[in-house]
Amino acid sequence: MPKLKTKSGAAKRFRRTATGYKHRQANRNHILTKKASKRKRQLRGLEAVAKGDIEGLNRMLPTKAR
Repeated sequence: MPKLKTKSGAAKRFRRTATGYKHRQANRNHILTKKASKRKRQLRGLEAVAKGDIEGLNRMLPTKAR
């Protein structure tokens, strides 16, 4: 059986955790001057991926020990 390849785009955007995946939140890239400080502050950090998307991510990010 051939090696499983990781989708490089997904590898750059998602981090695996013990219970699922985390991703960076949207709307924090540009045109930040019109956004409130509170809004920008709340968009910091990583957010958990929805349960419905985890199956697809498992296919895009294969690992040996699963």
